[in-house]
Amino acid sequence: MQTTENSVVPVFIIGTLVVVVLIIGLFFFVIIYQRKMIKNQVVLRQLQDEKQIDLLNAVFETQETERKRLAEDLHDSVGQVLSAIKLNLHRLDRVNDNENPGTLLADTRKLTDECIQEIRNIIHNVLPPVLTDFGLIDALQALCAKMEQTTNIKISFTRKLEDERFPSDIELTLYRIAQELFGNAVKHSGASVIHLLLTKESDSLVMSFSDNGVGFNMDNVKHGFGLKNLQSRAQLINGKIHIYSKPLSGTLTTIKVKVS
Repeated sequence: MQTTENSVVPVFIIGTLVVVVLIIGLFFFVIIYQRKMIKNQVVLRQLQDEKQIDLLNAVFETQETERKRLAEDLHDSVGQVLSAIKLNLHRLDRVNDNENPGTLLADTRKLTDECIQEIRNIIHNVLPPVLTDFGLIDALQALCAKMEQTTNIKISFTRKLEDERFPSDIELTLYRIAQELFGNAVKHSGASVIHLLLTKESDSLVMSFSDNGVGFNMDNVKHGFGLKNLQSRAQLINGKIHIYSKPLSGTLTTIKVKVS
């Protein structure tokens, strides 16, 4: 009996030590795991913050670019016409026998009409009346028609949804994205054909833009301002944008945003 008890004691001690070691090991494992998780969360938070900062910077740069373009349009077109009108008014104020006031007035009226038309053109580019009055579908259709008239590119617009209006911020942002995609394609792609598709999938609105241009290597330009600009616009309406391209194979851009 004593022998049995003597043999049980070492087993009990060893078992206890094993349990203690396992508990200590588990304790240290939990600590290490928690520290690793915290570290990963910190890294993830930093990456998210950096991404948000990049997107925010892209938004600011986009806004600054649009302000610069607006200022250039006002200076180059409206500013010059207004200067000519001002000059005519000074001439009318000091008209002499060698000048015909009627001719100056007619020229001033003509300049005034040109100024009004230039202002209308700028307003149309900033916020097209067709977009605010009739919605995204009609605005994109008009944009495609205008781009085809002013370029040598064959442009087709297809819509697979009923006539309906969407939130104004979504309509304006998608229109701006389409404008930028057209601008990029005309300047850089060398495309002869562009397809613009607008469709609705369940509770999401999807816009796809494709061209048969030269394409590009995604690895070389994925951090470029142009792509950041598009991504920041999509981010503002909680949309997702996917761009696929490779050299000599054109480019496909898809934007998806929930509308309900």
